[in-house]
Amino acid sequence: MRNRAFLFFAAGLAVVLPAFGFVAEAQTTFDIDPVHSSFIFRIQHLGVSYAYGRFNESSGSFVLDAADPSKNRVEIEVKTESIDTANEARDKHLKSPEFFDTAKFPVMTFKSTSFKKKDDTHFEVAGDLTIRGVTRPVTTTAELAGQGKGMKGETRAGLEAVFTIDRRDFGMDAMVGPIGAEVRITVSLEGVAK
Repeated sequence: MRNRAFLFFAAGLAVVLPAFGFVAEAQTTFDIDPVHSSFIFRIQHLGVSYAYGRFNESSGSFVLDAADPSKNRVEIEVKTESIDTANEARDKHLKSPEFFDTAKFPVMTFKSTSFKKKDDTHFEVAGDLTIRGVTRPVTTTAELAGQGKGMKGETRAGLEAVFTIDRRDFGMDAMVGPIGAEVRITVSLEGVAK
């Protein structure tokens, strides 16, 4: 991201924070704030449009190390039962054994295996994504969205990544054709320093 100020909004108040730099140079662990983090997916429907959905319940943490970004890491757990596509019947179908099989596989996870600095605010992140008990490697670019103080003086930071998977790689091959095989995933994390 270009060197400019980011505008953050919290409780209706705008706070201007610097676009580059960490509040502390030391390695810092951030617990994911599920209220301000998002897990969004997009999939093609009938070859004519895109349908969107999200998962509403998550947990995990990430580590940022300004002195040595190779020590950065992230671990995320998302509850599959929390899928939300704004349609109850579709959500029920997606929770079934044809798709996420949430009764058998209640969580999906991501655990990073490496971080490589690309520039001041971007990293190449590799890791293991597990869905339906199947683990596949994923590599993506993560953006350091910003870091600064929260409303109570706590240190917060954000990371965002966008990547695409083939759902068939995770055992979800139902209705391929009417529904696309490729799924674009956006992960936007906000964390609070321990």
